[in-house]
Amino acid sequence: MSAKSSPKNLRFAVLAADITLFTLHDGCLLVRVVRVDRSPHFVNYEALPGGLLRPSETAEQAVSRLLGDKAGIAKGKVYVEQLYTFSRLDRDPRGRVVAVAYLALVPYEELSEGERKDNLDVRWSPVGRVRKLAYDHNEMLTVALARLRSRITYTTLLQKLMPKEFTLTELENAYESVLGKSIDKRNFRKKILATGVLEELSKIRAGMNYRPARLYRFKLKKVKEVVVL
Repeated sequence: MSAKSSPKNLRFAVLAADITLFTLHDGCLLVRVVRVDRSPHFVNYEALPGGLLRPSETAEQAVSRLLGDKAGIAKGKVYVEQLYTFSRLDRDPRGRVVAVAYLALVPYEELSEGERKDNLDVRWSPVGRVRKLAYDHNEMLTVALARLRSRITYTTLLQKLMPKEFTLTELENAYESVLGKSIDKRNFRKKILATGVLEELSKIRAGMNYRPARLYRFKLKKVKEVVVL
């Protein structure tokens, strides 16, 4: 819908909230996608979870509702921050819709068995295998992924994807999975330990294919600005 072809009877745009929800499992960054079947524009498509705001709710309240109603995930488990506003005139062929996009993160370990499973309406997709999405959601996903990759280099945001306890090797692997590239492991360990954001635990993880390793956790639940990479 171009500016010239916009319906003359529309005086205002309506507002939507869309959510790019990531989790990390078995070294793979996953994103939550939902089935969309809206004829004639999007038949048998997928999209990011989202929807129009109700007159009585804020965008943040809409996100809480949509995480449950559309994404099928309990809100209390999810870290959410506002990402960007998408307002291209033709982003929704049904009418003039402006979307407030949100970046959301949830540790896989926090998900229930039902929240981990895929079904006909909603599923976890590896980020690299996401097909063409409805609306402008491929662009939205690209922006969210770029924000996530940038933010984990200078904040502790990655902790919102990590289990409560982890080894340094698991933390390194998580950074590499999100960034999509290898990191200098020796340098990383020195830098992350020097920041003081991790707490070394008295626990050891054993019984795996590698030698026993010390467990760590993040000291603070709040995301902290600190140069990690």
